[in-house]
Amino acid sequence: MTAKHSPHTAETSSRGGSIRETLRRLYHGRTPGAIRFQLAVIVIDIAILAFFIATPLLQETASFLWLDYSVAALLAADIAARLFASSDIARQLKQPTVWVDIFILLTLLFPATLANLGFLRILRLWSLSRTGFLWRPLGRYGLGEWRETVHAVINLLTFLFIITGFVYTFFFRSAGGLTAYIDALYFTVATVTTTGFGDIVLPGVWGKLTAIVTMIIGISLFVRLAQSIFRPAKVFFPCPQCALQRHDPDAVHCKACGHVLKIPDEGV
Repeated sequence: MTAKHSPHTAETSSRGGSIRETLRRLYHGRTPGAIRFQLAVIVIDIAILAFFIATPLLQETASFLWLDYSVAALLAADIAARLFASSDIARQLKQPTVWVDIFILLTLLFPATLANLGFLRILRLWSLSRTGFLWRPLGRYGLGEWRETVHAVINLLTFLFIITGFVYTFFFRSAGGLTAYIDALYFTVATVTTTGFGDIVLPGVWGKLTAIVTMIIGISLFVRLAQSIFRPAKVFFPCPQCALQRHDPDAVHCKACGHVLKIPDEGV
């Protein structure tokens, strides 16, 4: 027996498909309208990141919860829209960037319960930099060739703010205020650069271990940043045969498998 679908069901399905197609064009399209939408989302993301950085200073204000839940609503809408626009939702849910965004959403929905993990919200900066969503509109302005350098800078900034948030939360929070947060940032930068002025030192064994881990990872990130600046420029163009991502701008064949490449002149 052939299943019958009511007009209402067909209309709902059609409307859902239309919404999905619209979201797909906005998030993944290259039309002027889609680029404007993507740039607007990037601006909103930057504002959200500013809120994450300032969270330690805003937690005691009367408007903090209102701001927190407003950001949670924006982030939830963005996650849902990206998933709905995806052609394979199950595969999308396996991406580390989606896990990071969901974790950040949980810290926003339960700010009191997960208060000590709030400093990890800055990972949103890392997840944003790893999506093509950021580079698609920026590539139109010739910024695609700086992708690897920007990745290195963002990795370093994300690490700096994570350590600053960690140090503030577990070592300086009792003092509170802007001065305590600046002290945490000052300690982090002095430790990462191995300057080690010594005027601010974390107490106890855990303080020493925090300084050790910060120095080791910080040095590695600085080396990575230097490599991305001074190494020969590469373009991001996946090889259709072996999926190698980086190639010389004038490459004709993939250096890994020899497949013929057709890299656009603009290198994005």
